[in-house]
Parts: sequence; C-alpha cells; structure tokens
Amino acid sequence: MMPSKFKRIILKISGEILGSREEGEPIHAKSLENICSEIKAVSDMGVEVGLVVGGGNIFRGLQGSDKGIDRTTGDSMGMLATVINGLALMDRLEKMGSVVRVQSAIPMDKLAEPYIQRRAIRHLERGRIVIFVSGTGNPYFSTDTTAALRASEISAEIILKATKVDGIYDKDPHKFDDAVRFESLSYMDCLEKRLSVMDSTAFSLCMDNGMPILVFDLQQKHSIRMAVAGEKIGTIVK
Repeated sequence: MMPSKFKRIILKISGEILGSREEGEPIHAKSLENICSEIKAVSDMGVEVGLVVGGGNIFRGLQGSDKGIDRTTGDSMGMLATVINGLALMDRLEKMGSVVRVQSAIPMDKLAEPYIQRRAIRHLERGRIVIFVSGTGNPYFSTDTTAALRASEISAEIILKATKVDGIYDKDPHKFDDAVRFESLSYMDCLEKRLSVMDSTAFSLCMDNGMPILVFDLQQKHSIRMAVAGEKIGTIVK
C-alpha cells in the first residue's frame, strides 16, 4: 500500500457522482459502492478523512429558484438532500467495516450528531470517517464553501475536490476540443479567470487560510489514493 503524503484531508464529492443518469437513479448502488471502497482504502492508509457531500443528485437550491421556489427554502431543501446522501455513504462504509460519524450543521439528533468542531477532530484522531452534511446550515452557501470552512476548522492539510474532469481547464473540455488543462494555479488566478470549479466564496476562504485544493477526476482508477500519496494528478490550487 502506497504511503500517504497527508495526515488529514477533506474530500469533497458532488451528489451527482452517487447517481446514474442512464438508469435515472439519484443514488446508484454501483456508484455508491465504488466511491465508498476508495474512501475506505484511503482511511485504511491511516489518513484522517472528513467528507463533504453535495445534494445535486436529489435537489439543488438554484434549481428551485427556476421553479418558483424561494431561494432560502430551496437551499434548505438542498441541505436536506445532502443528509440523505451522507446517510447512504455512512451505511455503505459501515457495511465495509469502517467506523463512521455523520455530523449535521442543522440539528437533527435522530439522524446525525450536531456539528461540533472538537468532537469532529476527536473522531478523526480515533480513525473514524466523519461525513459533514447540511452544508454550513445557512442558505446562499454552497457545499464547496462548506468544504473550505470545515477544512479550515479541523486543520485539514488539503481539500481534495473529486469531479468528472481531470483538473481545471480554461474552458469546458466537454464542449471545446482546444480546452487547455492547468497543472497548477493560484487562488487569484481562479478568481480573476472566473473558473467555475468552485465558487468565489470557497476560493476566497481557502486563500485567506492558505488551504490548497486539488481538483481531479474521480472516475480515474484509484484517483483518491493517488491524490493522498502526492502523485501527479489533476490541478493544484495554492
């Protein structure tokens, strides 16, 4: 097993990664199995893993605005979607033998622990995987911002942002054949070029706290393990 370069990480995954468009399932058994086996493998390497998951496979706040739903209400619905995803990840990881805790920014003691910074750190120190759900608990903030906030609060060494592309490009590589991939970028580059991999609030928070972000393709085999081992993968923002 490859050695890890990092002791404590925040892994940010989108809700869409858990679903299957082809089969129309918001949470697809095979997708869930694949991502959880990667997370478990990294945890078994001795890496302390905090996980932030989005809810876009079920409901996204901005989508609600298009349907006439108030933005604040829509964002609350989106935060509840992240809880569903977090519980699905917890269930699968526990069946694989991992010890997991779900912490919610919105109190719901029947389903999850409340988010308490010191308790989260203690869980991590004891080798438990901690899944952070409900975003920041506030509307108008994305789960990217949640990842930046939680990473700073728990003193993570890096944010690993798992996507469906192999890094950050100057334009959408799915639409433009001449899109150029960056190997590394500064926070200011991302803000000035308006690169849409993370929102400006998340980038600004990482810049203020010196938190590096590695953007990589989750669909590449063993990509999370390669990322924590410090292998050349994706685009680093620092």
